[in-house]
Amino acid sequence: MGNSLLGKFAFWQKPQSVTDLGIYVGADTLWVYRAPTQEGPATVSEIGLQAEDWLQTFAGVVKQFGQARVSVLLAASRYQLLLADKPQVEAQEMQQALLWSIKDMVSIPVSQIHLDYFDYPLPGITKVNVVVTDSSSLSPMVRAMIDSGLEITSIGIEELAMTNLFVDDPQARLVLSHQPGQELLLTVVKQGQLLMQRRVRGFSRIDKMSAEDLSLGMADNLSLEIQRSMDYFESQLRQAPVASIEVLMEGPSRELTQLLGGQFNQQVNLLEQDTVAAHMAALALAELSREDA
Repeated sequence: MGNSLLGKFAFWQKPQSVTDLGIYVGADTLWVYRAPTQEGPATVSEIGLQAEDWLQTFAGVVKQFGQARVSVLLAASRYQLLLADKPQVEAQEMQQALLWSIKDMVSIPVSQIHLDYFDYPLPGITKVNVVVTDSSSLSPMVRAMIDSGLEITSIGIEELAMTNLFVDDPQARLVLSHQPGQELLLTVVKQGQLLMQRRVRGFSRIDKMSAEDLSLGMADNLSLEIQRSMDYFESQLRQAPVASIEVLMEGPSRELTQLLGGQFNQQVNLLEQDTVAAHMAALALAELSREDA
């Protein structure tokens, strides 16, 4: 899979590229990131999406940035990530086998399921991660990008995007990331690979909490979830302890980082950002750079 959900769209075509962009697609907003150039600093544009009018939206992107190569990252609300037993079939039969394995786990009609999958890089794991989207939503978005003159290099998900944070780091890092309104995402990444991931329920409004709320129990509850995940990573997956805990969130992130720092032997670091969504768009662009390397 790499980090792509493109699959084989029959209408795929490649226009001439001019610039590179990372696009993070939220529920009703797009964030478009362009890296620094000789002409100026990095830019992030926030573009509202009205009634999923994709053609108008991406026409606006082209009007602002010109024709471009784009790496797209979907927000969690736009896909489902499922864990399934890996079918014992040939590679060319894997998607069809997985379709029948997961069809009862989702509410999408079978005819509209678009899926891809990826393995964990650790030995001895017989499960596979299945990414499921509704083709009736994904296909119009893809077609509108192409019709607008954009070249799509990949379509990815938040869990895999985290691997772009520490591509060359030989030590495992635990990343806590939170987009407002979503459940907390916990990932362990190492040398550009995803070793473990889980969504942690009960913290969807952590960015709205006060520093006092954090100190009166919320940080302790989160510390417990982190410790459980680290115990699983070390004992069940038989991996060395993570080297650090990285925090990517809005709201009282600095206070949370300090509170967590007193709970663990590992260093707890705050990943500085303006908004998490803007950071996600930058991670989408980083995926494009990895593909070119």
